[in-house]
Amino acid sequence: MKIALLGTSFGQAHAGVYAARDDVDVVMFGRDEDKTAQVAGRFGFIASTDLDVAFTDDSFDLVDLCLPIALHTPMALRALEAGKHVLTELPMAGSLAEGRELVAAAESSDRHVFVDMFERFIPANQALEDAVRDGTYGRLEELTCWSAMAPLWPGASLGVKVLPMEAMHSDLDLITRALGMPDQVHVTSVERDADAGAVEAVMAFDGALARSSVSSLRPMPWGGRGGYTAAFTDGVLEWTSAMGYDGQPTGTLTAYSDKGAHEVELPAADQYTAMIDHVLAVLRGEADNEISPASALAALELTCQIDQQVNPAT
Repeated sequence: MKIALLGTSFGQAHAGVYAARDDVDVVMFGRDEDKTAQVAGRFGFIASTDLDVAFTDDSFDLVDLCLPIALHTPMALRALEAGKHVLTELPMAGSLAEGRELVAAAESSDRHVFVDMFERFIPANQALEDAVRDGTYGRLEELTCWSAMAPLWPGASLGVKVLPMEAMHSDLDLITRALGMPDQVHVTSVERDADAGAVEAVMAFDGALARSSVSSLRPMPWGGRGGYTAAFTDGVLEWTSAMGYDGQPTGTLTAYSDKGAHEVELPAADQYTAMIDHVLAVLRGEADNEISPASALAALELTCQIDQQVNPAT
């Protein structure tokens, strides 16, 4: 399978997965000729700055979009029009209107569209979804998701203007998949400067409460940490994790009930590898698409609601 990988920054997370496979042929596209050549060479890929080729070259099967959010939907639509399958970084769009446009285009196309909802492939998140679905600990009443990080990515802003779309979206996907859309959303934020701040959203559901908290107000030695606490009628699941530059969390999932507390054994997994494995399995006809635009629309809607409260239109 031939893949056009667009983007040399976060695209490196996908590049590392592709480089470990022997069933894909990748060309990396970027704007800066020297940087693109350097990054592509590190992974053994061909480099190109001619973006049009990704869409006009019939040999490409999949276009992988690791670009700024504002380009996700336009580039995905262009890829579909060119007859390509599409994998786009999250969130799939910068607005709900664009997200709905992409959902409609994907559903009317014979090509597959995937949204990189990589956190769905984290075993601890899968354990929570299983517990909600199976009623393992009763009914979910309270879910708190949190993430706090240092400025781990040089040059990337983590201020309140970007935190909802860039940092809260995955947790909001976990919340909407567990509880649906909230009846009420209350948001607070604090800003140290243009590149550092914190946002917290409290969401009310019928018989349940959820919180999502993200912060970039941490010194470099802190790194990145996060997790969730899920309180059910008959027990609690608590996930705590730490994350480095590679985006791969290491942590502990603990279950609490009247019988005591115990650590839940989780399978070893790299969520980026698992996500791309899933994409390629779908394209081979071996699986159904579990990360379609339609499946991510609720999380995008909630993310946009929170973003509008944090960053009201002027």
